[in-house]
Amino acid sequence: MEKVLTFKQGRVPLLISMPHAGLRLTPEVKAGLIPEAQSLPDTDWHIPRLYAFASELGASTLAAEYSRFVIDLNRPQDDAPMYVGATTGLFPDTLFTGVPLFHEGLAPSKAERATYLEQIWKPYHQTLQQELARLKAEFGYALLFDAHSIRSYIPHLFDGKLPDFNLGTFNGASCDPHVATELQGICAEHPAYSHVLNGRFKGGHITRHYGNPTDNIHAVQLELAQSTYMEEFEPFDYREDLAKPTQVVLRQLLERFIAWGHERYGRA
Repeated sequence: MEKVLTFKQGRVPLLISMPHAGLRLTPEVKAGLIPEAQSLPDTDWHIPRLYAFASELGASTLAAEYSRFVIDLNRPQDDAPMYVGATTGLFPDTLFTGVPLFHEGLAPSKAERATYLEQIWKPYHQTLQQELARLKAEFGYALLFDAHSIRSYIPHLFDGKLPDFNLGTFNGASCDPHVATELQGICAEHPAYSHVLNGRFKGGHITRHYGNPTDNIHAVQLELAQSTYMEEFEPFDYREDLAKPTQVVLRQLLERFIAWGHERYGRA
């Protein structure tokens, strides 16, 4: 496998995870994709660019290099369903539109997918786990922000237009409830954007598995509507005019998350 992740260690107790930002494909996956899938439409486009300011905040960042069409890093390795209704699994076999992802008979084999689990999924989660452990050892707690984005209209997955900012805390189980209150308050200060807590997106495997407030690890997922920062259809261009005001809100969310941790635990 080529490089499977990009990790940058920060100086504050916050790790930003970007599991669906990858664009790389294995030869087997690339050869089997239907034409509609070859542009990787279900990618969390430009997320590392959108969160580039995170280094100024001192946050650690972890980003996937391989596409979710190879393996979905935000699903458990046993592929247990995350949501009721239409969804995608550890090894996606459909696009978000419900259309089959691969030509018939050309999906990767079980052996190939086992390799993806060992060489892509496990290194990402080992890095994530190790960094959370480091942060907790150094600061006494760790904050995890799982950064995602998605088209604002996907009828196969949800009804109507998705809110702009979709915060997920696994119905309050992945973080202290005060965290959600604080982050909702930031969103409410920006009425140009709509927001919701634990709506259609409550947090995937990363948020649910690693968020453990009783162990002083607090995890939040943000599913951001792509209409807030980019063109949602090919060629999926980044829109600086849209992204800049959205980054203002994102920065305030992360700053508030960091500040909450400092206030709660008393360490910078």
